[in-house]
Amino acid sequence: MTMVRGSILGFFVGVIPGAGATIASLMSYSLERSVSKTPEKFGKGEMAGLVAPETANNAASSGAMIPLLTLGIPGSASTAVLLAAFLLWGLRPGPLFMEQNPELAWGLIASMYLGNMALLAISIFAIPLFVKIIKIPYRILAPTVVVICTLGCFSVNASFIETYLMFAAGIVGFFMRLYGFSPAALVLALVLGPLAEEALRQTLTISRGSFGIFLERPASIWIIIVTFILLAIVPLIQRMGKGASAGEAERAGS
Repeated sequence: MTMVRGSILGFFVGVIPGAGATIASLMSYSLERSVSKTPEKFGKGEMAGLVAPETANNAASSGAMIPLLTLGIPGSASTAVLLAAFLLWGLRPGPLFMEQNPELAWGLIASMYLGNMALLAISIFAIPLFVKIIKIPYRILAPTVVVICTLGCFSVNASFIETYLMFAAGIVGFFMRLYGFSPAALVLALVLGPLAEEALRQTLTISRGSFGIFLERPASIWIIIVTFILLAIVPLIQRMGKGASAGEAERAGS
């Protein structure tokens, strides 16, 4: 079920232009941790915490191809590069792309199946290498990761300020993990927040400042209902379930 939930969520997030596989992975991880009966094991090698983001990541890569091929809108950074390659060769993705270039379109879809099978084979044969990486002492692995992150952050815009912000974010994330907060949820909010604000401003501009526009269409009403259920009802049910489980455990112990 973890794989099914991650695949479905990742696919639909990948379809949304601008979201990408990173957001899909974070959302899938947060979802799986919220529905898990043992959320305290996440971050310590819990299998569900490994499966959820990886399945969402792979599904988002496939979902990002839909807006690219049908609308000519890249859904992620990789599809943006692919769009540039299409334009370089004189191809224009859009509503008529699959009709005018069926060989290329279906060949691209088939290549994704072949790519996943090749990735599976490579991953299986590379398991001994992954095990050796895991055995690297943390005192060696941690500084290496910090150095790579620093070089990657500085190479984007050659900005020391952005590098300092990266270190500050790392310190904040460390204390969030230390005190039980979810860094993934914060990253998700920082990424989606500006997009949500922009969409809200556009919607209110169209409705001339009226929030009634959110209740005019069935789709938006369903989104509001589902959001309310996820934020209010699901946590209440989870607390009731955990309370019942704790009561049964106490009765069994007595």
